[in-house]
Amino acid sequence: MTASPDPASVARFRVDLVAALGRAVGPVEPIALAVSGGPDSMAMLVLAAAAYPGQVIAATVDHRLRRESADEAAMVAAFCATIGVPHMTLQVTDPCDPRDNLHDWARGQRYALLKRWSVGQGARLLATAHHADDQAETFLMRAARGSGVAGLAGIRAHQRQEVSYPVGDSGCVFDVFPIDLIRPLLGWRVAELRAIALASATPFVDDPSNADDRFDRTAFRTLLRATPLFDPRQIARSATHAAEADAALRAMERWLWDTRKVAPTGVDAPDDQSWIDMAGLPRELKRRLSRSAIAGVRDVNGITRPDFGDATNIESLLDALESGKSATQAGILVSPKGTIWRFSEAPPRRTL
Repeated sequence: MTASPDPASVARFRVDLVAALGRAVGPVEPIALAVSGGPDSMAMLVLAAAAYPGQVIAATVDHRLRRESADEAAMVAAFCATIGVPHMTLQVTDPCDPRDNLHDWARGQRYALLKRWSVGQGARLLATAHHADDQAETFLMRAARGSGVAGLAGIRAHQRQEVSYPVGDSGCVFDVFPIDLIRPLLGWRVAELRAIALASATPFVDDPSNADDRFDRTAFRTLLRATPLFDPRQIARSATHAAEADAALRAMERWLWDTRKVAPTGVDAPDDQSWIDMAGLPRELKRRLSRSAIAGVRDVNGITRPDFGDATNIESLLDALESGKSATQAGILVSPKGTIWRFSEAPPRRTL
């Protein structure tokens, strides 16, 4: 029989959720949870249900990558029924392209489904169960890849995002809704969450992919567990400091984006290109403006491959541009002319 988690843990969870969100939760505001069935998300489920009774809804994404995934989603649904939490299973229907990184593809599919489900249920708050050990693993993985401040910031405690959702009966008209994606457990260790699930007799499953040596994260998880000098909480705290520095730099980046965008030959720049004056800027700000320009031009031109994000290494691109040479990154050609860098879609490669 399921038991409620201890009151101290429930109170701590409530404080951490509010801290991650940056505001108090309304008395009838729906709180959407992403629940995979693992011990971390199941612990979050019982903590949230106890902290905010009657306000919690949950969803499980079935990626259909393992035969057991449907049974795991059914287990979550059955448990939610016993504690009075509405639940929905969301199935991935788009096949994975062989060119895609499997983890990146699964993450993209998962978040797209969860955010649309959340908005459809009237919830503007979506919580995932990422914890301090996840954060430490992410920090070490990105440090090993030479990531900058944005990458080292790791898993953000709070991200305001937008979701397109159909309105009306036609299904052809879409509106954009804001949603707060939060991670209230970034200060919690994985062992604490497993203990809460066990103590409250909450069922859970261990995903076998978490121990699969084919994935980089598994190696870093093993490294953390085998190295007492690596304190996941302290490493996660470093990621938090990096996130704070990243937020300050992003504010500066937005100001520079508005003041440094230029038009060629005194006319408006084409929508599918960006022209940025990089004169006198330190490398970190060039890096950030370049990332924004690449992402923007990719979006306008509908470029989705290869993957590109905050953790993508663009140092070789910056090296070329600072030496006056053109270079490509993620399908975008960047050409320097003096201090002005032009970002445009790269021409197709010639075939012999």
